[in-house]
Amino acid sequence: MKPAVLTGEHFITGDVACAEGALAAGCRFFAGYPITPATEIAEHMASRLPHVCGTFIQMEDEIAAMAAVLGASNAGVKSMTATSGPGFSLIMENLGLGICTETPCVVVNVQRAGPSTGLPTLGAQGDMMQARWGSHGHYEIITLAPSSPQELFYQTITAFNMSETYRLPVLIMTDEVTGHLSERVVIPEPGAIQLQTRPVPKGRKDRFKPFQPGPNGVAPMGIAGGGYGLHVTGLTHDERGYPCMNPETQAEMLDRLTGKIRRNLKDILLTESYRLDDADIALVSYGVSSRSSLAAVDEARQAGIKAGLLRLITVWPFPEERIRELSRKVKCLVTVEINLGQIHLEVQRCSEGRIPVCLVGHAGGTVISPDTIVDRLKGLLQSLHA
Repeated sequence: MKPAVLTGEHFITGDVACAEGALAAGCRFFAGYPITPATEIAEHMASRLPHVCGTFIQMEDEIAAMAAVLGASNAGVKSMTATSGPGFSLIMENLGLGICTETPCVVVNVQRAGPSTGLPTLGAQGDMMQARWGSHGHYEIITLAPSSPQELFYQTITAFNMSETYRLPVLIMTDEVTGHLSERVVIPEPGAIQLQTRPVPKGRKDRFKPFQPGPNGVAPMGIAGGGYGLHVTGLTHDERGYPCMNPETQAEMLDRLTGKIRRNLKDILLTESYRLDDADIALVSYGVSSRSSLAAVDEARQAGIKAGLLRLITVWPFPEERIRELSRKVKCLVTVEINLGQIHLEVQRCSEGRIPVCLVGHAGGTVISPDTIVDRLKGLLQSLHA
């Protein structure tokens, strides 16, 4: 039997690194449906899971795949699925079910250019608002945006840890470029990987309330078949899990679902700053576009432009206070993303009109080059000095 973690140095794609990160995190169930450019994740999981006593199942579509993932998680198994744009749209209905039932799992979206079938083999970052608001109703979601195969490995582990800690589906929003990019990936020994397990109920099983929040706002999770009195439903429900059709219960339930994220932002929000201490212009970017932005900052500095970068690792919940703080220190904010301005709108909102907020983006299919960013910065600098 092959080891659960293939330690050492590897030259692998982002998709494979994501699959290995899931295995290292303890994922033992994968349900999915083939779709470019995420299929390699499913293929690798199909190859590896049988060797670690795990289960792989190809479902008839992504609706069923997400349902299977939720079922496996309620049975106590760390579970995941992976897809791209059209499949992500199908996942949305049962994503809402996973949020309402507070079921931990991980969903990977290897983004491609859309809408509809779009450009199946070319990358984009056009599903970022769908990640936040794609399912109906009001809720909070955690979304990570890795920028390299190495980060895909580690952020997949982080996604599983966050899903178990806060009892909800966690999204990994990568893209075709990062998913198909081959780079050096270092996989550490299992003992060096910190894993989070879901809170275990205490006390008598027959008095257990499956949705009664603990000190951090998250309820311990009973396992189906473990002797607990469980009632799991997508209907509005009370702390016992029983449907209750009144506005008061709806308000209490949404306070649980949103509060466990909003009250723990300090532990959830992840950003990275580069050369921002004396910056006049701050780039805000994430995923593969942050790689171009990083190079653009150095090129801009060589040209005498004081640029810096705020890289969003956690895109949702959005780091609102960090953007507000930054907008008080720089002369201009520039969002860099492969869409027509989705996260750009959030940057604009949080800057509260203090300074100009500009977009460097396009409809998808190619990576934004550092030269394109630097040329835009030069134009912005001239307008600021005009």
